[in-house]
Amino acid sequence: MTSGNDRPRVHVVIPARYGSTRLPAKPLIELAGVPMIVRVYRRVRAALDALDADTNVIVAIDDERIAAVLDAYNVPALLTDPEHRSGTDRSAEVAERLGWHADDLIVNVQGDEPLLPSALLTAFIAFCNDDPQLRMATVAALVTDAAHLHDPNIVKLVVNAAGDAALFSRSPIPFCRDVPTGQWPLPAFLRHIGIYAYRRSVIGTLAQEPMCELEQREKLEQLRAIWLGIPIKVMTWPEAPPHGVDTWDDVKRVSDFLIASNGACS
Repeated sequence: MTSGNDRPRVHVVIPARYGSTRLPAKPLIELAGVPMIVRVYRRVRAALDALDADTNVIVAIDDERIAAVLDAYNVPALLTDPEHRSGTDRSAEVAERLGWHADDLIVNVQGDEPLLPSALLTAFIAFCNDDPQLRMATVAALVTDAAHLHDPNIVKLVVNAAGDAALFSRSPIPFCRDVPTGQWPLPAFLRHIGIYAYRRSVIGTLAQEPMCELEQREKLEQLRAIWLGIPIKVMTWPEAPPHGVDTWDDVKRVSDFLIASNGACS
C-alpha cells in the first residue's frame, strides 16, 4: 500500500445517465423542488463530511443537460462516454482521467438513491478502510418479506466463510431443498444493496474485461468480478434502505416523504 502524501484516498462517484426508458431525463426529475441527482450528491456529501477521512465526491454524467443543472447547483461533475454499458464503466473512466492512484478506494453510489441512509454510507466506508487488503466490497441486508425471494428485481446473494460473496442471483439462493417453498426461513437469505467499493486497480480491470456468461444470463455486472476470481467483501446491514426511484410512483413516494420530513429545500 502507499504511504505519506500518497496514502490511499476515498473517492465517491455517482453515475448519472440521462437516457431512461421508464423515466426520461431521470437524474433531472425534481423531488420536492430539487433535481434528484442534486439530492443524491447532497446526501452523500453530508455523510462524508461526518467522516474523519480524505474523501471527495463527483458525479459521472453522460449528457450536457445534466452538466448545466449540476453547474447551477455547484455540484462537481465529469462528462463521460455516453456509450458506457454500466455505472462501473463510467466510474472507471473518471478514475483514469483524474489519475487516481491504484490503491485508492472508489465507492459507487447509484444516482437514483435520494434516500440512501447516511449511516449506511459512513459505515460502509469505515468497513472498507478497516481492510487494507480489500479489493472490492458491497452491502447486503436480511430478506424480511417472503415475496422478495421470488422477485427478480431484488437480487439475492450467498456469502462464504471468509465473508466474501460466493454468488449473486435474481433467483432465490440458497435453494432450501428439504423445506416447502412457503416455509423457507427468511434469516437464511440475504438481499443485495447496490453500493460498491473498488480499488482503482480493480475497477480498471473490470472495465477492460468483456461480459462473462453468468453476467449475460443474470444481467448482473458484479458477477464479472466473481468470474474473474476477484473477492467481493460483504458488509451486512440490519435493514434494506428505502427503495430508489425507478417509476413515476417512486417519484411521488419520495417527494411526499421529503416534504413530510421538511426536506423540500434541502
